[in-house]
Amino acid sequence: MEIASHFIDVDGVLTHYLEAGEGPPLLLVHGGGAGADSWGNWKDCFAHFAPHFRVIAPDMIGFGKTDKPSPEAYVYDQPGRNRHLAGFIDAMDLSGVAIVGNSMGGASAIGVALDRPELLSKIVLMGSAGLPIPPRPSPHLLHNLHYDFTREGMRRVIGGLTAPGFEPGEEMVEYRFQLLENDEARAALSAINAETRKGTLNYDEDRLATIAHPVLVVNGKDDGVSILPRAYRFLELLPNSWGYIVPHCGHWAMIEATDDFCGAVNRFLGVAAA
Repeated sequence: MEIASHFIDVDGVLTHYLEAGEGPPLLLVHGGGAGADSWGNWKDCFAHFAPHFRVIAPDMIGFGKTDKPSPEAYVYDQPGRNRHLAGFIDAMDLSGVAIVGNSMGGASAIGVALDRPELLSKIVLMGSAGLPIPPRPSPHLLHNLHYDFTREGMRRVIGGLTAPGFEPGEEMVEYRFQLLENDEARAALSAINAETRKGTLNYDEDRLATIAHPVLVVNGKDDGVSILPRAYRFLELLPNSWGYIVPHCGHWAMIEATDDFCGAVNRFLGVAAA
């Protein structure tokens, strides 16, 4: 399986994305953790999805190989990410796409569903942001919000995002660490974290209840960032939603429980079990 690397202009933002497979489009949107990008978050999922879908995984604005505008000229808030993601779908000449969003990527999928519902078909929210539950950042998330741009700091970030007992390989630590070894990336992450502390990832519950798309809410049982009560509240608010809780799993179901997570997503999207 070949995973191709491409760039596309999205309203003046040079946006990097990975692509593999053929068929209906499936968009994978990574989260906002330190060192996140399309490859690090989704590389193990391509083999599960590409036999059935045209899989597209962008680096969101400020992450990976996508442009990182100066925080002096660009506000790294959730409305900005929503516009960038909708603009990416437009630039790719897509509509009615299935989308999987992890954490901040889930909040971005929600934003597109609210602002441009015609762009999406089915939605998977995995450890999604979007609701102020818990009401303040958990100790697990603080490792990310206070990332100090050291390798030990990256290990703490990964530890906060995964279930107890998860052992990241040195390759994972180094890959995520190296993505933040330039001034533009560091400035962008610092600005993103500053906006996150303001609560701009959250949506009004009355607006969330207007989303009519079929939604699969996935959560790790041991997720200390997007805790189970948040998943349950999404299920209460979203009228056409299903839930899938993954045991012994933290915030990264796509990495910690790849087979289980991808199997649940494929079934939700109508792929028959092998």
